[in-house]
Amino acid sequence: MQIKKDSVVALNYEMFDAQNELLDKSETPMVYLHGGYDGIFPQVEEALHGKTVGDVVDVVMEPEFAFGEYDDSLIRNEPLDLFPKDIEVGMMFEADDDETGELMVFTVSAIEGGQVVLDGNHPLAGKTLRFKGTVAEVREATQDELDHGHAHDPNHDHHH
Repeated sequence: MQIKKDSVVALNYEMFDAQNELLDKSETPMVYLHGGYDGIFPQVEEALHGKTVGDVVDVVMEPEFAFGEYDDSLIRNEPLDLFPKDIEVGMMFEADDDETGELMVFTVSAIEGGQVVLDGNHPLAGKTLRFKGTVAEVREATQDELDHGHAHDPNHDHHH
């Protein structure tokens, strides 16, 4: 079966940086609903269209098509005393965005001078990435999946 709109696709993937260093690899296939449901990078989805089980796609994505450009406005400095005593660089915290009120994830990028530097950018923002995927499975989406706009796992659990 070929991948087309409203197919559920299981994909084994590897993601590399511009120096061809492995950044991420699927332990189990990622499953998404194909056809513009925002379940996967648009350039990867486009490359997968029409493929079948066993086919491989290899897509290089500039930052704007992956995790976005790095945005300096997403850096915050907060007083150290607002954080747990065991805070360290690399920890992640959720906070509301001042402008949109949306929940954002911030990574502690530095602790200096009684201040904690928080970075709201995705860790891969500003990076050119290479996505290599192998199609593991293709099937028709169920009506329930189409209604929800995303694939469900085989025992039909899903989260919103």
